[in-house]
Amino acid sequence: MTDRPDRFPDRYVDDAPFDPSATITEIERADLDAPNWVLVWRKFRTHKLGLISGLFIVFAYVMLPFWGFVAPYGPNERNEDYLYASPQKVRLFHEGAFIGPFIYPVTAEANLETFQWEFRPDTDNPAPLEWFCQGTPWKVAGLIPSTTHLFCPAEGTTVFLWGSDRLGRDVFSRILYGSQLSLTVGLIGILVSFSLGIFFGSVAGYFGGGIDWVINRVIEILRSLPELPLWLALSAAVPSSWGPVSVFFIISVILGILDWPGLARSVRAKFLSLREEEYVRAAEMMGARPGRVIGRHLLPNFMSHLIASATLSIPAMILGETALSFLGLGLRAPAVSWGVMLNDAQNLASIEIYPWTALPMVPIIVVVLAFNFLGDGLRDSLDPYQD
Repeated sequence: MTDRPDRFPDRYVDDAPFDPSATITEIERADLDAPNWVLVWRKFRTHKLGLISGLFIVFAYVMLPFWGFVAPYGPNERNEDYLYASPQKVRLFHEGAFIGPFIYPVTAEANLETFQWEFRPDTDNPAPLEWFCQGTPWKVAGLIPSTTHLFCPAEGTTVFLWGSDRLGRDVFSRILYGSQLSLTVGLIGILVSFSLGIFFGSVAGYFGGGIDWVINRVIEILRSLPELPLWLALSAAVPSSWGPVSVFFIISVILGILDWPGLARSVRAKFLSLREEEYVRAAEMMGARPGRVIGRHLLPNFMSHLIASATLSIPAMILGETALSFLGLGLRAPAVSWGVMLNDAQNLASIEIYPWTALPMVPIIVVVLAFNFLGDGLRDSLDPYQD
């Protein structure tokens, strides 16, 4: 039976003569000789969810110093006539005609039956938004003063994209400003946690003996303590007279101190298996000091696990700060964080009537999921030779 060329149209058959001396080892050799970061990137970019999450997290952190430019109001700027104002929709067309981004001005009217303020839009007078306008002063990265904003409401109007809270403060602007504290607390906490965890874990795993026994007992004691009550006790010990910056720093340090035992145990277990390797023994026989052996030979072999652990520990610290601030034991007003904002949404009746006050939950959920997806992608990619 003869094969027709159109019998399998979806298959490619090379019509070149067979060369028995041909080999594909050049391609494999090129892959093996490529730098490790190239192999990691090749594998990581195939993890679409992790790649998108990583880009989102990078964008969020790069924009932290500039959120004041995007926010139309200051974090504590009040509008006394617009308490619990409902979200306003940005529109493009008015009566079929395109006039650009605008909002309908709203007027507050008291409902004597429900004893609530009702906001009625004036659909006859559209108010176009002003772009690159001058507004509430803010500082780039807390250092460079500026008054320029991306957009502002027209004079005599308001723009509450996500509504306002019980004091007439813009929820959208406060969420943007709150990210500066809520996202930074994870970085400071992870710095403290990894410094302690790597130091004590490496010392216990490399030297062993009595040092290992003492560090392990300390780790076991700390891990046996209930986490949430310990958070509450340490946070309650912070003097109420301290300013927001001092409280923020102390909360970050507390979260880092309570998080290091788990990492220290992982580092210790890895060092116990690596310290008997031949290259470690060779370095010791050549006179390398313990610090050099740990820093140059042991830690680099453990770096992939540390990076993946960091991406999974940061969201835990963000949730820790949110929980403490929600309970009134973390950051306090006038500091603005997502947990402080959720503290105003403790009343279920208020959430039922004004559901937009619970919107700070949305960025918390999105950021935590993004960090988890990024951690999964890095965990699968940082060992490019596992397949």
